[in-house]
Amino acid sequence: MGLHPHYLQAFLRCQFYLLRRDGPLPLHYRHYIAMMAAARHQCWFLVLLHVQEFYRIGVCLEWLEGLQYANEKLRNLNNLNKILAHRPWLITKEHIEGLLKTGENSWSLAELVHAVVLLAHFHALASFVFGSGINPDTPAPGSAYCTCELTSCSQSEQDVLLSKSPESELESLLERMRRLREDREEEEATEEEMVIRFEKEKKESLLVGSSDFDDEMISPSRTSRFVEDAAFGYQDFARRGEDNPPTFRAQDYSWEDHGFSLVNRLYSDIGLLLDEKFRTACDLTYYNMASREGVDTSMLRRALFNYVHCMYGIRYDDYDYGEVNQLLERNLKVYIKTVTCYPERTTRRMYDSYWYQFHHSEKVHVNLLLMEARMQAELLYALRAITQYMT
Repeated sequence: MGLHPHYLQAFLRCQFYLLRRDGPLPLHYRHYIAMMAAARHQCWFLVLLHVQEFYRIGVCLEWLEGLQYANEKLRNLNNLNKILAHRPWLITKEHIEGLLKTGENSWSLAELVHAVVLLAHFHALASFVFGSGINPDTPAPGSAYCTCELTSCSQSEQDVLLSKSPESELESLLERMRRLREDREEEEATEEEMVIRFEKEKKESLLVGSSDFDDEMISPSRTSRFVEDAAFGYQDFARRGEDNPPTFRAQDYSWEDHGFSLVNRLYSDIGLLLDEKFRTACDLTYYNMASREGVDTSMLRRALFNYVHCMYGIRYDDYDYGEVNQLLERNLKVYIKTVTCYPERTTRRMYDSYWYQFHHSEKVHVNLLLMEARMQAELLYALRAITQYMT
């Protein structure tokens, strides 16, 4: 994150407020919830950081033996944690009601909002950690960008890496961006066409990445003691041959118009800090792409952000999802889906397989956008359920 100092300041302000400043939850709860969230993705790097913080606070140390040793109030949060991490569209007001009405172990609304923001923050931060290759325990020989634990790659991935020309990739992307801008000026898609293109992109996301991991067993890790129901993982929002949840229309419940005011009301000032962080990541630009300067990258940044929301079933009525297919090639989509949906399976090969000519800092910027898009998607589903409970 230090490659993008302006964003790093916004991130640290928000995280410091969540973990250190006055708020509904006691400090040791905050760090334990961070462990629970990071453990869903086997992110030992983050779990260890908060284990150390827990030792520093020095209370309820027996909780570090595992989730079953924590108090009932925190254990009750486990179900919301796993759903929010892997299938947030399944969250309903009944999940919220179950936490708020459990007798002496019940959560207050303010405490629950604090917990939800912590969970979403650390789920998304785990995506950034794995996407950027941060895993200090297993250095990769010859790695110039990280010390990540690498998994094997398929022959097809190797073939793609050898066959692509970096120069032609950059030129092709710039040309597609130019044509899309011209098309925008000449003709605007109808509302019906917008919906069709969203549904097409949502269904095509089923074909990205998933087949690589079907039936794959994830080995137990040091984080497993903070996890219950480890088999519960990501499933595509739009599954073939099944009844799928209704699309989440951002116009019906958005961060700007609904989520922001709710969190700010129940957990003072966190909405302002979250909003600053979201905006900083989305607006961040240096007006260049690889070796090209003076480039408007707003179209590409929005495609990255909206593709993550599309995978989570969130649609913006004013966005043409045809742009996603034009701007994001398959290797990049595989990387996005892996980092966002099952980050613990991210490999160095995936990182290397897209945007060959781009700088490492630009790929870190991609990870910042994916992290913030994922966090906002989780918050939208959880805050909508809280709003439905309150009304």
